[in-house]
Amino acid sequence: MPTRIVTWRSVPVGRVCGIPARAQTGGVLPLVAPPDDERVLRTVYRPRAPVDVRLTLSPLRRGAGDPTWASTPDGALWWATSNAAGPATLHLHVRRDGVHATAWGPGAERAVDGVPALLGAGDDPTGFRADLHPLVREAHRRLPGLRIPRSGQVLEALVPAILEQRVVGLDARASWRRLVLRHGTPAPGPAPSGMRVAPSAPVWRDLPVWEWRRAGVEEARSGTVRRAATVARGLQAGADLPLDEARRRLLTVRGVGPWTVAEVASRALGDADAVSVGDFHLAHLVGWALTGRRTDDAGMLGLLEPWRGHRQRVIRLLEITQASRAPRFGPRAPRARPLV
Repeated sequence: MPTRIVTWRSVPVGRVCGIPARAQTGGVLPLVAPPDDERVLRTVYRPRAPVDVRLTLSPLRRGAGDPTWASTPDGALWWATSNAAGPATLHLHVRRDGVHATAWGPGAERAVDGVPALLGAGDDPTGFRADLHPLVREAHRRLPGLRIPRSGQVLEALVPAILEQRVVGLDARASWRRLVLRHGTPAPGPAPSGMRVAPSAPVWRDLPVWEWRRAGVEEARSGTVRRAATVARGLQAGADLPLDEARRRLLTVRGVGPWTVAEVASRALGDADAVSVGDFHLAHLVGWALTGRRTDDAGMLGLLEPWRGHRQRVIRLLEITQASRAPRFGPRAPRARPLV
């Protein structure tokens, strides 16, 4: 174990994604565990290219009330997660010399090891043609630090995606929040009050039916979560396999279709080409942004085809820069209600 401790001090944050180019040398300093607490690890990640930490990680957070995420006035982000070694709390703070990462809990080392992938180190924009459309070009110019994240945690991305099937996003997020608060575990270390680690696979699998109903989750979605939790180990193993195999494994779970797979792949697997087919509002957004007209799934896929390999990148750019401008109309999913 290295003996040098990463020191912490307040310094001005750089303007370009918080990290000046001279600090972006593309490395991770050695893990450091303070001698008084071996469960705490600290390091500094210095990406080779600009990284906007908040924008890159925003898809992983299921709304402002997600108990597995928190942000603090100093600009830091907190993530309560779990990996093969156990639960962990990860604290990320952009400083002038890089992204300072600190982790607590049994899974701390794996959490810190995963910071580069989490922040898009494996996201290769080679071949991305932002110049094919003026709106995409301008969005790419404005958001140079946007990356496709790779959390590596399949079930943590899969469960909330299942909860979002066929219901209003606001209700799905409320269900996720209630279930995590009631059945998750406290985040390790000095995490902000109320943070929780999402339930483990056995907890999801064995959750009583009335707990699902109280959270507004009907049998179709709760059954899919239980089936996914039963084979969680195999699904997680797919994260280390080629993307096609990881997707195939997800599709073996009854109730998981292409939309859900794309939602997981774009968060847990770092898939820069994932497209959530079956999302009316996404197709409408893409059509409106690129042509000024609404479209359907087939039309969306046709519009995105020139960017194959980077379609999720284009979608993220459009979501961030155009979602608030797009007109809202069309069918809405039914509102979920607690079923008691």
